[in-house]
Amino acid sequence: MVTINILRKLALSFPEVTEEPHFEKISFRVKKKIFATFDGKNKRAIIKLSEIDQDLFSFAAKMFIYPVENKWGKQGWTIIEMKGVNRRVFEDALKVAYCSVAPPKLAKLVRPNK
Repeated sequence: MVTINILRKLALSFPEVTEEPHFEKISFRVKKKIFATFDGKNKRAIIKLSEIDQDLFSFAAKMFIYPVENKWGKQGWTIIEMKGVNRRVFEDALKVAYCSVAPPKLAKLVRPNK
């Protein structure tokens, strides 16, 4: 099980990330752009992925990772059910979300081979 503490620790380990409120949720941002939010009421993370990455992660863990059911989902916003998702898959997805939003110079610090 992935907890808010794991999400927070990992997200804040990425370069130049800030934690800020976002309506009734917690958001994690790089250069003012949101790459992840946490919905404490439903124990879910919502992350921003490319369409291809969303398809890959959804296919790999379809019970726990799936697109938001509206236009936001078509834009890459993806739900992760933190109660059941494998921690390694979660960490990989969060890293990809960060890299999809961060400026290339910062993303390269997290994924040097890209």
